[in-house]
Amino acid sequence: MPSFDIVSKVDTQTLDNAVNTVKKEITTRFDFKDSHVNMELNKKDLSLNVEVESEMKLTQVIDVLISRTMRQGLDANIYDLSKEPYQSGKVVKKEIPVRNGIKQEDAKKIVKLIKDSGIKVQAAIMDDIVRVTGKKIDDLQEVIQKTKEANLGIPLQYTNMKS
Repeated sequence: MPSFDIVSKVDTQTLDNAVNTVKKEITTRFDFKDSHVNMELNKKDLSLNVEVESEMKLTQVIDVLISRTMRQGLDANIYDLSKEPYQSGKVVKKEIPVRNGIKQEDAKKIVKLIKDSGIKVQAAIMDDIVRVTGKKIDDLQEVIQKTKEANLGIPLQYTNMKS
């Protein structure tokens, strides 16, 4: 039976390249001249720690980060920007977690979306992936289209297509 997996994986090397590109660009930008900007990518926890002088500079750094990430071929939704920045002495710090893997509640949303669409396929949650099986490949392609159109707020990739 044809099947495929819906996953949300981040290539850490591409992410590291994007962060290094952002660091390089910020050091050459005129509006960041003589200002404190520190970015650290924690590859173990997959989180990004940003430290800047003001909240205005923080929004500029995040804008540059998102644009460079998209140029590297990653989805802009990999960053969880919901955490608020906090003041620490003279600097503003923000921890930005990187979404890697589909959380249980997101997987349930995906399965519900697939079942509500009325397409004759089965969706099963397996840890941090959602496996979709069906009798026709056309149905599977329709599921891929539906999940792409539904803006779920998480980056999705479609792997392991078997017929």
